[in-house]
Amino acid sequence: MLDIVSEIEPADHDAYQACMDRFNNVAKPIGSLGQLEPELARIAAMQRTPRMDISKKCLMLYCADNGVVAQGVAQSGQEVTTAIAQSVHRHASSVCVMADCVSADVFLVDVGMVDTVEGVETCKTMCGTRDMTTGPAMGYDDAVHAIGVGIDCVRRRVAEGYNLIATGEAGIGNTTSTAAVASVLLGCDPHVLTGKGSGLSDEGLVRKIAAIETAIALNEPDADDPIDVLAKVGGFDIAAICGTFLGAAACHVPVLIDGVISSVAALAACRLAPLVHDYLVPSHMSAEPAAKMIAEELSLHPVIEAGMHLGEGCGAIAMMPLLDMSYAVYAHAANFNDISVEAYDRDIACI
Repeated sequence: MLDIVSEIEPADHDAYQACMDRFNNVAKPIGSLGQLEPELARIAAMQRTPRMDISKKCLMLYCADNGVVAQGVAQSGQEVTTAIAQSVHRHASSVCVMADCVSADVFLVDVGMVDTVEGVETCKTMCGTRDMTTGPAMGYDDAVHAIGVGIDCVRRRVAEGYNLIATGEAGIGNTTSTAAVASVLLGCDPHVLTGKGSGLSDEGLVRKIAAIETAIALNEPDADDPIDVLAKVGGFDIAAICGTFLGAAACHVPVLIDGVISSVAALAACRLAPLVHDYLVPSHMSAEPAAKMIAEELSLHPVIEAGMHLGEGCGAIAMMPLLDMSYAVYAHAANFNDISVEAYDRDIACI
């Protein structure tokens, strides 16, 4: 499975520069679309052409449960993961409604739920992870399998013609697993990067931090082996998203990071294959403390700062229309050859 690392190539700097040159010739102040310009140019570099195509979009949404919820680290039980999966399957969830607005397809995959929802693609080896405060969350081979699921899902989507992929997840307790993985990979105290997730109380946050500390001390994950970290204190959804990033990079396809769970999966993928970084597109800044720290570690700059913490890939979906509008300007707006310099100077003076 990890042979895929050798398939990942650097993005094409010439395509990046050609895209930026075109932007600089559009009849507008240079750089006036801010971060949207270099992000679109990075997509050109990923696809190896200044004539990039992001017209066929999808979201890979992975559902999994986390045994650590037994420690009172979440405000709801694992039955909510099932309810979310059912809602997505009925195409009635928030992210499905948002995806419809940008003509993005949603693919739901069960990579480790306690329950099984009829009609949902199932690729799990376990019905949820074990409680990481009593032992490893999963076996090493289970983590490898989940990574492989993400790789396979991307390859199938690319074969179907999708050229922009968003990552999302659903699973009660997964911000606890995420904070544990981030703590190990960043070498940071759990107190610093652990947040309240979806509305946890102050008392719940204390339990959450204690669970993470216990899990790390007990399992001793190897920070130099991201798969070991995912297996011991991670989650199946994190591992599958990690595989999605690996697969997208190997296929030269841009992949959107969503919130903190996607972010820590991106960090793990980059530790496995540093060139994955060339294919990551940030979307929004999650409200979770670890999100900012991971973005800084990866030198990525999320465009949207809206305090979102819904999960499911909603932030990544929200980034899609911004990229579409940026591309529309890039491809169709007038350039300096279409108008006189005098007319341009006069119009700019009125802004």
